[in-house]
Amino acid sequence: MNGSVVTKAVVAYDGSPAANAAIEAAAQMFPRAHAQIAYLWTPPFANDDLRRRLRARNSNLNELVAAIEREGEQEAARLVATGVMLARAAGWDSEPVVQRAYGGEGLHLAQIADEAQSDLLIMGSRGLGAAKAFLGSVSDMAVHYSTRPVLVIPQPLLIDEYEALPDGPVVVGWDGSAGADTASATARNLFPTRDLHLVAVDDITQPAPQSGPRDQAFTAVHLHSGHGHQGRAVADALTVYAREQKAAAIVVGSRGRSALAEIVLGSVAMATLHHAHRPVLVSPPLSRKI
Repeated sequence: MNGSVVTKAVVAYDGSPAANAAIEAAAQMFPRAHAQIAYLWTPPFANDDLRRRLRARNSNLNELVAAIEREGEQEAARLVATGVMLARAAGWDSEPVVQRAYGGEGLHLAQIADEAQSDLLIMGSRGLGAAKAFLGSVSDMAVHYSTRPVLVIPQPLLIDEYEALPDGPVVVGWDGSAGADTASATARNLFPTRDLHLVAVDDITQPAPQSGPRDQAFTAVHLHSGHGHQGRAVADALTVYAREQKAAAIVVGSRGRSALAEIVLGSVAMATLHHAHRPVLVSPPLSRKI
């Protein structure tokens, strides 16, 4: 979808440094894009300082609630306008989307991306510390429910990781399943001019496939016994390979060979999201519906 075709993206935006950095990084990966910058206006609909000032001015409860709603809505409009400005400065055609939400932000963002028939949903992760909960809740829920591919961009990116964004190869986790095949097709659709590296990881419990689609590079990575949790081990192997190849992103499917394998591949997708130090694109199964 890069090149002559415009990528349609929904970008989750909350005004944080990670969200700002995600726009900048994603614009390196998709230089031609039409982006909807989506801000979810959630209770209590205004920041703490604004609510304290309004409480001092309004003794009547109904007047206070109305003032918070009014000022909060204006605050949301100003905040999302910053995201739109950043996206346009990065070369994107962009527009704001502001919607009320009362929880379940990840599901709500997935619905926005689905209704917009976007090519992907883009989200930033906030890294370490207390804000890490953002990745564990909103991003995880969006990945779980989204009918569209979800690109999660971690922060901060190192210099070599950032430099790989415009034209680096793309690593695709491959296990020979329908989910992996869908992930490969998604990667080819979104990154038509880039080298794709299909990477199969095997261990004692699940041998890797011996080959991938004929027109794509294929690599088998071997794990040794004693690596612990399989999902984390596979994710680590994909991450190391991506670093060695100076990859722009890692693409994984969200489902595996069978009902039992869905749990394993789901754990691979989650582990890759949480531990890879470069953008991760999770491709949903074709049958998923919100």
